[in-house]
Amino acid sequence: MPFRDRADAGRQLAARLTAYAGREDATVLALPRGGVPVGFEIARLLRVPLDVLIARRIVAPGHERMTIGAVASGGVRVVDEELCRALGLSDRTVQWLADVEAREVERLERVYYGCHRAPEIRDRTLLLVDDGTATGASMRAAVTAVEQDRPAGIVIAVPVASYAAYAELSRRAREFVYCYIRDPIYSIGLWYEDYTPVSEQDVCRLLRAPLDRSASPTPEVP
Repeated sequence: MPFRDRADAGRQLAARLTAYAGREDATVLALPRGGVPVGFEIARLLRVPLDVLIARRIVAPGHERMTIGAVASGGVRVVDEELCRALGLSDRTVQWLADVEAREVERLERVYYGCHRAPEIRDRTLLLVDDGTATGASMRAAVTAVEQDRPAGIVIAVPVASYAAYAELSRRAREFVYCYIRDPIYSIGLWYEDYTPVSEQDVCRLLRAPLDRSASPTPEVP
């Protein structure tokens, strides 16, 4: 498998982001939960701050792996209306599903931003990081969420991406950085030897952990 674990994926991805090393205007914004260990390694190696941006997938009832949209901080909602119609989902059902995830976003904001202050976005170069993107829904919601606060630039960085996600999201970012791109991906977890679930406690621990940048030189692309 390409990645031993999420930390290894972060180190491999950091090697492709060296242009942002030490940039005073750069911030890594990781998508919890799985994106945070990846983002932690990137922030540590590039010597830039780490923070989180909360986005949640909306999944089709009875189809756990079928993403029909996403919600993110700031009241952002992104829905694949064509897919919802194909699945026969009513507007009322989709609204209910989105409301459930929106409430979870609000809860997670209290959990994660209770650990520290919410991130600064305006005039920052944002490196949006996840542990992979298959449909692109969560990342699309994340991009929409930060766009409204006028960052200086948006860089999407994921260890593995589908061609479809890349085609759509690369148009909305200054740069889309990945280690591997494939279709179909099936499941992000298949790309990791160790894909142990990341807990909320793990996220808070990494957000509080000092980034020992002095002991970690910027990696070189292998």
